[in-house]
Amino acid sequence: MSSSGEFSLTEAPPAARKGLLPIAMILFSFTFFTGTMFAGGKLGMAFTFADMLWIATIGNILLAAYAASLAFIASRSGLNTVLMGRFCFGEAGSRLSDFLLGFAELGWYAWGTATVAIVLVKLLGLAEGFTPALMVLFGLGFSVTAIIGFKGLEGLSRVSVPLMFALLVISMVIATRDAGGFSGLLAVVPHESMSFPAAVTMVFGTFASGATQATNWTRLSRNARAAVAASVVAFLVGNGLMVVAGAWCAMVYQQADIVEVMMLQGLSFAAVVMLCLNLWTIQGPTLYNVAAASCHLARSERRRTATLLAAGVGIVLAIGGMYEWLIPFLVLLGSIIPPVGGVIMADFWYRYRGHYPTLASVKLPRYNRAGLFAYALGAVLAYSSPWVAPLVGIGASALCYVVLLEFRARIQPAVQAKR
Repeated sequence: MSSSGEFSLTEAPPAARKGLLPIAMILFSFTFFTGTMFAGGKLGMAFTFADMLWIATIGNILLAAYAASLAFIASRSGLNTVLMGRFCFGEAGSRLSDFLLGFAELGWYAWGTATVAIVLVKLLGLAEGFTPALMVLFGLGFSVTAIIGFKGLEGLSRVSVPLMFALLVISMVIATRDAGGFSGLLAVVPHESMSFPAAVTMVFGTFASGATQATNWTRLSRNARAAVAASVVAFLVGNGLMVVAGAWCAMVYQQADIVEVMMLQGLSFAAVVMLCLNLWTIQGPTLYNVAAASCHLARSERRRTATLLAAGVGIVLAIGGMYEWLIPFLVLLGSIIPPVGGVIMADFWYRYRGHYPTLASVKLPRYNRAGLFAYALGAVLAYSSPWVAPLVGIGASALCYVVLLEFRARIQPAVQAKR
């Protein structure tokens, strides 16, 4: 057990397991993210109301299924994603997943930190010179709940999730009224264009990294049923609501920025409260994920130190302009993150037949070349695919890994016989 009780380098023991409600509340707060609403707003600008609902539904069903699959493995094994990476990528090779997942969450942290500073300067009419100072202030402030750990995240989520849900419903009701009812929504003509595969990839990409790293909490579930249920509810309902709410309002006001929408609706004060509370809620788990990946990368239990260092890097990225890179960032994440999960799932079910040995009882190779090659192939095919990139990445990496394992199993006896 780690000194902080977060089990950065070991399996989560039975004594640390929790029920459905605390896990679900943290995952809900994780998916109730303003950035997802911004992405949803892009859908609202590019599709009709009916098409938007179909895309949001398909994208979030795929995302929830992916998250639930990893949650099942996490709960059964007590491992998070970076620890699972040791089995499919090797002791040293697992640093690939550490870097990828840490990079993804660090990008989100930088974007959220930049967003709250930029929007507050705009809403309060402050001079532009205040923006970097606010980025530093919020970047450090957001790290507090991540340093506290699970208890801090759970306590914040119990307050923020109900308030955020109520504000979303109010905003959607006002938007529907301003559109002239549902008939007005159905009559809205899109002003921008986006392909169906790109739209589904963007929906999946909004939380591709989050779904991959939600194992940091689902591994603490009392049983697999609770882990799967919490994941499905959070990623299908929670993330789905954020996408739909952002798109719903964007269609009415032709504005993808949800904070700008709330200002148009006369909810300026509520917009400030929502932005600060929402981003504080999500930034804690996001930075927690970065720290978990960093601890595994450095093979260190010093999670609090890793949290502060990650916050510092996130602040630098925020000041450097991360705010402008949201959509390209989402497309990239939808391509390079899901193949990690694809290799992990194939490794767990095909190679280990649904049961990992304990980390202390097994000697793993430094590099599992089959896993690393399968990931690389899946990521390249996903990034270059005109189809739904996350599905391509998961399917290609899993299939390639199984084929390579079979090939290795058949070729090794022949090589040994020659010797």
